[in-house]
Amino acid sequence: MTTALDPTKALHTWSLFRTLGRFVAPGSMPSGGMPENRSTTGLPLLELPAQLAAHGFASAQLCHFYLPTTESPYLAELRAAFDEAGVDLEVLLVDDGDMTHPEHGAEHQRWLSGWLDVAEQLRISRVRVPAGDRAPSEEVLVRSASGLRALAAEHPDLRIVTENWKALLIDAATTRRLLELCEGEVGLLVDTGNWTGADKYEQIAQVAGIAECSQVKARENADGSLDAEDFTRSLSVLQEAGYAGRLSLVYAGADDDEWGRLEQLSTLVTEVAG
Repeated sequence: MTTALDPTKALHTWSLFRTLGRFVAPGSMPSGGMPENRSTTGLPLLELPAQLAAHGFASAQLCHFYLPTTESPYLAELRAAFDEAGVDLEVLLVDDGDMTHPEHGAEHQRWLSGWLDVAEQLRISRVRVPAGDRAPSEEVLVRSASGLRALAAEHPDLRIVTENWKALLIDAATTRRLLELCEGEVGLLVDTGNWTGADKYEQIAQVAGIAECSQVKARENADGSLDAEDFTRSLSVLQEAGYAGRLSLVYAGADDDEWGRLEQLSTLVTEVAG
C-alpha cells in the first residue's frame, strides 16, 4: 500500500556528532560502546534547537549520550530551548543497555528505566531502547519482550519502541516475532541502514508498514559521494510498504560538513516524495 511520505524535515542527531564536538557524557555508555568525551569545542546542546530551526528542521531524535547532565533544571532548560525553537522532540534514543544479558540483564533494565524517567522530564512521548544484543532464539526473544513490556508498564505515559538493531533483531522474521510477543505494548523504529544483506530491501519492506518512526540512513560511495541510489530506493521501500511516520535523516559519513550532507538528503527526500 503506497502512501505519501511525511514532509516534516526531521533528523537523527547522530548526524551532528562532529558538530556537537563528539560529546559523549560520562556514565552514559556503561557497556563501553563509545568512549566518554567531555569536549567543549562543539556546539552546546542547549544551542542545538535554534540551529536545527535555522536549517529548517522541525523534528529531532535525540541521542541520550549528548545530555551533559540529567539534573531537572538542565532538562527543563533544554525542553524550553526546543519549545522556543519550534522543534519537536520525536524520540529519545537510548543507545546502550542489554536486557537480554544472561547475568546483567536486570541491572541493564533498571538503567534503561532511569532514562525513561529522563524522557518523562523532557516531555518526550516516545523512547527507543535496544531489544538486546544476544543472538536470536525463542528464549532470548521472550526475555527481551518481557523486559520491554515491563518498561512500558512502569512508564505508561511513554510509548516504548525498539529498533531493528544489534545482534538480536537481525532480520524481519525475528523483529516481527518480538513485536508479536510484545502484544502491541511496544512499537518499532525502522532503520534502513542496519540490515546490509543482499535482500535488505525485501527485509525492510516486511517491517516498514508496522513501524511508527524511522531512521533513513545514507551510505557513501568509495569516492565519498552520497549513495543516492541506495538512499532513494530505501525511501521507495518505505513508501510502498505504507510507512506513514516521519523520515529522520541519518548522515554518518566522513564529511565534516554535516549540515550540507543533511541538506543533500533532504533534497533527495523531496525528489522521491514528488
